[in-house]
Amino acid sequence: MSEHKMHNITFDELQVGQSASLKRTLTKKDIDLFALVSGDVNPAHLDEEYADDSLFRGVIGHGMWSGGLISTVLGTVMPGPGTIYMGQEMKFLAPVRIGDEITVILTVQSKHDSKPIVIFDCICQNANGEIVVQGTAKVLAPTQKINVDRPQLPSVEIYDRGYYKKILDHCKELGRLKTAIVFPVEKTSLQAIVEASDTGLIQPIIIGPKQKIKSVAKEAGIKIHSKWEIISVSNSFDASAKAVSMAAKGEVDAIMRGTVTTKELIKAVIAPKSGLLTDRRVSHAHILNIPTYHKPLIITDTMINIAPTIKHKIDICQNAIDLWQTLFSEKAEDKAKVALLAAIESVDVDMPATTDAACLSKMGDRGQIAGAILDGPLAFENIIKAQTYEDDDLISEVAGDADILVVPNIESGNALAKQLSLLGHADSSGIVLGAKVPIILTDSRKDPIRTRLLSCALAVLVSNQHKIKDNA
Repeated sequence: MSEHKMHNITFDELQVGQSASLKRTLTKKDIDLFALVSGDVNPAHLDEEYADDSLFRGVIGHGMWSGGLISTVLGTVMPGPGTIYMGQEMKFLAPVRIGDEITVILTVQSKHDSKPIVIFDCICQNANGEIVVQGTAKVLAPTQKINVDRPQLPSVEIYDRGYYKKILDHCKELGRLKTAIVFPVEKTSLQAIVEASDTGLIQPIIIGPKQKIKSVAKEAGIKIHSKWEIISVSNSFDASAKAVSMAAKGEVDAIMRGTVTTKELIKAVIAPKSGLLTDRRVSHAHILNIPTYHKPLIITDTMINIAPTIKHKIDICQNAIDLWQTLFSEKAEDKAKVALLAAIESVDVDMPATTDAACLSKMGDRGQIAGAILDGPLAFENIIKAQTYEDDDLISEVAGDADILVVPNIESGNALAKQLSLLGHADSSGIVLGAKVPIILTDSRKDPIRTRLLSCALAVLVSNQHKIKDNA
């Protein structure tokens, strides 16, 4: 019988003592999918820390996952298509853990004399022969032969959000970040403040027209905490200038955009006398946790530098490398892998992105850009999959394993980051680097809560790293 076909065993063909079986190995994906479909999010199945202190000392599968395997045998093997489930009795005798191979054995116990009703003995046992589930099933068996195509199921991807929780948990240990919120005069901007404050990430100082802010909050049902300071200024230009001034004086540790445009806020930050400039060019970095990529990926610059020159890209690279060191480096000698994006992976003097990439790679080789291995030009497929690079007989330590992706211009970077977020289901967050304080540029009207909170968390981590360096 073809593996693409299913056939049944009719009531008349079934014999007392006849058996059928299947084997399945429990995976983490099985547990996540079962929880998603059933809504059973008992931490014994999903929370490793909780499960380690539970009766079974570790994560276990849902009991009904094993029960579902019994249903699989009945519906697809014996009796197979046309079977109607009438009842099930089960005893759960032992836990099933991730990696356990479970064998389900169904045996015909009895057949009804006048109706096509069959009782099956049901056993699920692990690879050691230990019975984990035992019971009986009652079914209405098919009376006619059925031979049908096996349905083609849709593919399902599980997106692990552990990165999100890990970052937020770490930030809670560092305390709230005193943050100037620039001109939050609409509902979603104020909601973003509440979310970040309630999560314990920021201590907000709101800068904008006080009465308007309170009016918008009241209309939207948003409670402004009595301990939040509101500095009243009439327009977004003055609000940006005030936030920058406070940051330069050390009165706040970060700046967060409210309703003000990115261009207006950054213009205030990079003004010659702002007091926030360093020896680095200001640049933006997007951090994406992409389900189909094996680790977080930093993409830069996606929001500020429109058409950066090679001189600008040196700082853009170094800002991103320093961020990677803050977020992901475990040892001081760890080096980020930086991929320099272009349309092709060879140098073409008519394509400036390729010549810039080649120069930056050589600067990395000579230590002029520190803390990383740089390689480029690399086409996007080379960055994500090493095999495509190896097929061209090229050698790269970065291809297929990049930590940072440096784009040639703002259009390519912005489009790529948004595509990965909207179509690739990536967790996204962002931060502005190169100034004396981190700057949070979320779009509170469009970004999901996860993005807003992750961006605030990045600011907490970057600010903490600044303090460590200042005190060293």
